Amino acid sequence: MSDKPLDVVAVVGSLHTPSKTAALVDAIIESLGRSLPIDVHVIRLHELGPALAGALRRDELPSDAELELRAIERADLLVVATPVYRASFTGLFKHLFDFVEQYALVDTPVLLAATGGSERHALILEHQLRPLFGFFQALTLPLGVYAHDSDFVDHRVASPLLLERIDNAIRRGLPLIRSSVAERARIERTLDDGGEDAPATVHPSAPSSRGGAGEQPAAAERPVRLYT
Repeated sequence: MSDKPLDVVAVVGSLHTPSKTAALVDAIIESLGRSLPIDVHVIRLHELGPALAGALRRDELPSDAELELRAIERADLLVVATPVYRASFTGLFKHLFDFVEQYALVDTPVLLAATGGSERHALILEHQLRPLFGFFQALTLPLGVYAHDSDFVDHRVASPLLLERIDNAIRRGLPLIRSSVAERARIERTLDDGGEDAPATVHPSAPSSRGGAGEQPAAAERPVRLYT
């Protein structure tokens, strides 16, 4: 991966401030910044929510909301976090992602995070958030981060165990993040060059240029991931 800062977009699904969810995102971003050069843009739903609430279609959104959607769709890495509300993510969190273009997040790494009143809500990561980003064909990182009320003091992360879980989630996700960014850069270079660096596809039944009996042609190295 190059030294170019990673374009990280964080979505805080809390509807008020101060917020434990926002504090969790801050801790994740801080840990991520110790591992990679990053540029961070944070979307806070308690600020953006009024711009979303009156729209039923994307073309009805005001310009500031459209810019936030484009930031999500172009991110190298998403960090998404929501408080647990009625056993799921908040309605505005879902409403925001209802406007995201269906194929814009294909293979985009996503670190899942959530906060709740007790440990009993921890499976929100698996039964709510992971399926949502599975629909987008995003690359959800292997470990998500769940935090509950006792992990915070005065809306700040105060649990060493939670900080350790955050570091572990990022450490496990780094190989996927790096490979995703490297492949996206390769695809963009190929498109910028008009596909000149990608060999032409050869049908498996075509004869080898070397004339060897039963010899298979080299596999084409065209980009295989879908980016919009």
